[in-house]
Amino acid sequence: MRLRLQEAEAKLQEQSFPLAGPARMRKRHWGLILSFVLLVVLPIAAVIFYLTAVAEDQYQSTTGFTVRSQESSGSATDLLGGLASFASSSSASDSDILYEFIQSQEMIAVVDDVVDLRAHYSQHWPRDWAFSIWPDATQEEMAWYWQRIVSISYDSGSGLIEVQALAFDPETAQAITRAIVKESQIRINALNEQARADAIGYAQADLDEAVEKLKTAREALTQFRTRTRIVDPEADIQGRMGVMNNLQQQLATALIDYDLLRGTVADGDPRLKKGQQLIDVIRQRIDSERQTFTSTNTDTGAVGEDYPSLISEFERLTVDREYTEESYRAALTGLALARDEAIRQSRYLATYINPTRPQQAEYPQRFLLIGLAMLFLLLLWSILALIYYSIRDRS
Repeated sequence: MRLRLQEAEAKLQEQSFPLAGPARMRKRHWGLILSFVLLVVLPIAAVIFYLTAVAEDQYQSTTGFTVRSQESSGSATDLLGGLASFASSSSASDSDILYEFIQSQEMIAVVDDVVDLRAHYSQHWPRDWAFSIWPDATQEEMAWYWQRIVSISYDSGSGLIEVQALAFDPETAQAITRAIVKESQIRINALNEQARADAIGYAQADLDEAVEKLKTAREALTQFRTRTRIVDPEADIQGRMGVMNNLQQQLATALIDYDLLRGTVADGDPRLKKGQQLIDVIRQRIDSERQTFTSTNTDTGAVGEDYPSLISEFERLTVDREYTEESYRAALTGLALARDEAIRQSRYLATYINPTRPQQAEYPQRFLLIGLAMLFLLLLWSILALIYYSIRDRS
């Protein structure tokens, strides 16, 4: 029995694999370690050295502002249905304008006049090359560098703008934010003046046009009165109707007197002939007066035009004059309201964070930059190592 067990153990030992020997460093392992040192350790050491020994401290100044519009409520504009709402503007769109203006080369040029940007940000060049700019930078290069030293956060819903500026000393950082606030206020004032000029200009143009139309309408009516020598055809007709009524009364009186006289005297009496002549003259005058209403050859006034045409022309000219007078009054009211709104409705820059003067250098954020550098370098080395082993296994 014991012999059989010994034979089975010997047989198992013959069939089992030999034990693995101790691990040894190979060439690829040394290459991986060398790549880690070259791609991760040395760059991180260089970043740490640069950020701690070379990079200059930077100070951050913060300011915040928004554009507010002061509108009048319950004014005459509401009573007239918004007749003079010429200069309405939203503060949100003004904030959009400022947001783009702060990033423009015009703002950079204005701040450069106050703070010599090139001299300040190139004083550590080329030693601190990562956070400085070269002295002979162009305007376009300064615009690129401006995006690094000035950060803008803008909330389009509320219109709030917050600006942060970095500089190598607290005074310069605060001077930059102050210059930005001042120039933004100047730009808002310019927008105010432009809006007021446009509103009053449009209203003044409407008023000038209404005045010219009113002058034309009144001159046409004056020419009509000069040509016809009639101030008011309707009043003239009423006067002529009074003459007609008077003549008809005289005719009735003459007829009655003639009838009474004919009943008391003989037919050949001279008084009857005289009475008949009076009646004929009155009738002729009545016929002549009636003809003046339609005839072009009148005896009174020497008008030379029939009254229906004169009345039609006069009414047309009167309507034109009344319409132009109403337009003139509306334009005059519009100009007054435009001026009132230009005074009442003004936009201004409301600063909710005054430009701060930093006391401690917060930038560059060394620990954050070192951590990010370590993270990205480690990821880069890991990806390259995986790519290398993937290619090696396939080959």
